Amino acid sequence: MAKVLTSRSENYAQWYNDLVIKADLAENSAVRGCMVIKPYGFAIWEKIQSQLDKMFKATGHVNAYFPVFIPKSFFSREAEHVEGFAKECAVVTHYRLKQNPEGEGLVVDPDAKLEEELIVRPTSETIIWNTYRNWVQSYRDLPLLINQWANVVRWEMRTRLFLRTAEFLWQEGHTAHATREEAIEETMKILDVYTTFAEKYLAIPVIKGIKSESEKFAGAVNTYCIEALMQDGKALQAGTSHFLGQNFARAFDVKFTSKSGKQEFVWATSWGVSTRLMGALIMAHSDDKGLVLPPRLAPVQVVIIPIYKSEEEYRSTVEKAHQIKDTLLEHQIEVKVDDRDTQKPGWKFAEYELKGVPVRLAIGPRDLTNNTIEVVRRDTLEKKSHPVTSIVEHVQFLLEDIQKRIYEKALLFRESHTFEAHSWDEFTALIEKGGFVSAFWDGDPETERLIKEKTKATIRLIPLENTDQTGTCIFSGKPANQKVIFARAY
Repeated sequence: MAKVLTSRSENYAQWYNDLVIKADLAENSAVRGCMVIKPYGFAIWEKIQSQLDKMFKATGHVNAYFPVFIPKSFFSREAEHVEGFAKECAVVTHYRLKQNPEGEGLVVDPDAKLEEELIVRPTSETIIWNTYRNWVQSYRDLPLLINQWANVVRWEMRTRLFLRTAEFLWQEGHTAHATREEAIEETMKILDVYTTFAEKYLAIPVIKGIKSESEKFAGAVNTYCIEALMQDGKALQAGTSHFLGQNFARAFDVKFTSKSGKQEFVWATSWGVSTRLMGALIMAHSDDKGLVLPPRLAPVQVVIIPIYKSEEEYRSTVEKAHQIKDTLLEHQIEVKVDDRDTQKPGWKFAEYELKGVPVRLAIGPRDLTNNTIEVVRRDTLEKKSHPVTSIVEHVQFLLEDIQKRIYEKALLFRESHTFEAHSWDEFTALIEKGGFVSAFWDGDPETERLIKEKTKATIRLIPLENTDQTGTCIFSGKPANQKVIFARAY
């Protein structure tokens, strides 16, 4: 089989793009900056969505759906919020087309101008808090623990499949609480849910922390996040959880009568992850042969490929393959038999390596005689023959072992690419090298801006596990009381 992918060492960005397209995950659409998520890519997203949805519901959340259109006036009610999203908003101004009176085709009907322009949802805080005003009257109505699965539009100028597109899929949670303490507890609870999901299912180690003032969500009091490190040494924000204080409650007059009979504004949170997680999944684990999928999120965990030369061998190997498939299915293992006679086994091997199927089984005439089956694990490409009689137990072991080992590999990579900088020269050299760089920062937004301007590195987070410590800012030389994590990022 001819070379399919550009190598990571040759051109990482091209490798990523090749892999997304050639593994049938997604492709660019006719709409500028938007993507078509193909069935295989969407099957992975469905796995992500299904698992997260279970985790949200286990913590008491329910799903709802809110409009994709938001009245423009809603955005002006929370000044910081509108400033943060104004440059990315797509705006609907008219509601009808008509035949072009001067030629062929359609034109916007100038008589069909909307009374108020509508923003295509970039995020839903404003429309949801306008709705919550009607839902909340008393402390008995709280907390509201609501999530929605939706699409959003942010008119990005530079796009990349999954990582940054004009339209993308996500979930966004929006909760309302009677007290500040309850809202903060919710913010941290969801951060822990995201951390568990990233590490146990995506097999990606993450660092939890709080964003700097300039990096936080527009309209939030505090933004908490999880950050992951990709194989090219760039950081990727894998999830955010925002403590909104009473900002949106005040903007939309969402009040409740407390147990003491007083009228008070509710306390709010919002939180979300998106199809950007698909990008994280690809870049954290995959290699020059293709995807390496964590078994817990793989649409196909095991593929069985019959090996044959004659029609008789085809029938016998396919029959045995389906018997093994049925046995694996009984143990909740997601398995597929590729018994197509239109492609040779070697082509199929390369195809399933490209698509990252965790375990590949191959069975030929000699295996039928010996009651064995060839087993290949995708993460290491190790190949062994195994008795059919114990294949279920072996596959179960492999799926768990692959999940564990690709996490450990990613963790080892992160640990070997996390550095401490004690001077500006050391800092700039390490940033060029790639990875997480821990360094003292004086807390001044101007210092942060200048560091970004000079190095393209941003403060990814202030780690939650930071201990009290003092030092000297690597840029300004001023006293500093906190170390932060810098990196170049997606």
